[in-house]
Amino acid sequence: MEMTIRFSLDELREAARQFLDLKGTHQVIALHAPMGAGKTTFVHACCDLLQVKDAVGSPTYSIVNEYLSPTAGAIYHIDLYRLKDDEEAREAGIEDILYSGQLCFVEWPELAPGIFPDNTLHVRLEAFPDQTRSIAIS
Repeated sequence: MEMTIRFSLDELREAARQFLDLKGTHQVIALHAPMGAGKTTFVHACCDLLQVKDAVGSPTYSIVNEYLSPTAGAIYHIDLYRLKDDEEAREAGIEDILYSGQLCFVEWPELAPGIFPDNTLHVRLEAFPDQTRSIAIS
């Protein structure tokens, strides 16, 4: 599946809705994007649509945030930015979470590429000078 959704920040909620419809049965979402492209903001929009009542924020320091959704169950928001490699991610228990069957959004997946399930959905976010964003799903 190859698909790109381009949107303005005002259209973020609708872009997240389209993404959730398109993701199908994929439970591990690898979010590839440079700093400031909107990874956490995108996860927040998805969690809002999944009726998460918890505060959704960046897991940069905690590494993993867990949210509860009445429709999706546990949702894990993982940030690998502070980890060095696959081994450090395994030691932190990240691999176990990725294989839990629960919905997982992972920022900076390129830092531990060897821990991801084969059916991981890779998403590339990009920010443009005109204040629009794109989500490329592959």
